[in-house]
Amino acid sequence: MNDDAVTNGRLHLSTFAPTAMGGPRLLGQTPSGRQAFDGLSGDELSGRLLDPVLKADALGLDAVLIAQRWWGSGAEIEASTLDCLAMTSWYAALTNRIQLITAIHPGFFLPSAIAKWGATVDRLSGGRWSVNVTTGWHLREFAMFGADAPEHDLRYARTAEFLDVLRGGWEQEEFTYAGRWYKAEGLRVDPRPVCPRLTVYQGGQSDAARNLAAQHSDWMFLNGGPPEKIASIVQDVKARAAAWGRTVRCTVFAIPLCRATDAEAEGEIGRMVAAVDPATAQRRRVATSGAQGMWAASSDPLTGLDTNEGYASRLIGSPKTVLRRARELIDAGVDGLHLTLQDQLFNEEVLPELRASP
Repeated sequence: MNDDAVTNGRLHLSTFAPTAMGGPRLLGQTPSGRQAFDGLSGDELSGRLLDPVLKADALGLDAVLIAQRWWGSGAEIEASTLDCLAMTSWYAALTNRIQLITAIHPGFFLPSAIAKWGATVDRLSGGRWSVNVTTGWHLREFAMFGADAPEHDLRYARTAEFLDVLRGGWEQEEFTYAGRWYKAEGLRVDPRPVCPRLTVYQGGQSDAARNLAAQHSDWMFLNGGPPEKIASIVQDVKARAAAWGRTVRCTVFAIPLCRATDAEAEGEIGRMVAAVDPATAQRRRVATSGAQGMWAASSDPLTGLDTNEGYASRLIGSPKTVLRRARELIDAGVDGLHLTLQDQLFNEEVLPELRASP
């Protein structure tokens, strides 16, 4: 995927594909079932999975991220997802414009095999595939699925090699590689992908993650936060990339809470903060201890309301206020917003303005 062709200088807008079987219950809810899709299959399940992606396409978003949670409790973290490879192929067959970004965990896959699979999806979708390489922090699922889990910085070193092989197989007719973690002998990915260059996204905010982005990635997904925090990360990552003669773009996660007035929105977010279950919040801190730089202890109560600190980006208020705050994030240096689309007032009154933003 050529992301320059996708955005044409506009703000890059993306959202999650709804592949998680349930969200985290951080606010102490007691849902009727453990998982949002429990017991569903066939047309009933496929409609629930496809409709939000078609909605994102109709709203003019650039991309959907097909995430992978190998196993999740659906309490302190999101529930398990459907398989990322199967879901990407399925979405590719049922859409014709929106870009598809697949979350891939090194350690769970061989990069040469993903190069082959990705080239196939890229060709079938007309050049709409890219990768979100996810180094991983949920150590329990590593053990559960038999994946090696070296310490934090070594996981990023492995990811760098993964990208070397993935891009080598994707972009070269024949590729040989001998690294610490991965090897390839005369790798030939045939048929070739439509796009000659693979676009790489990644997450993480640690020092190791920033170095990986500076040297290997095109885009960096950031957890949510206020403009001053986001500006600091963006400036640091882009400076590191410049030192390597590269350019990296950043997109930040944000959950809009748009209401008719600021007072209405602030009252709603206040009630949400008050509803956070302390025991679940503590279990979340333990469950995410394999990460560095994300979900850090914070005095900001909004960071504890969702999986990736989306409310902490503060797209909260009237349409006018939400648009102003979104532009403050843009002024902080972000090149994209990764959004949820459940807020209808945001979709109707703010999103069209953002689509037109340079």
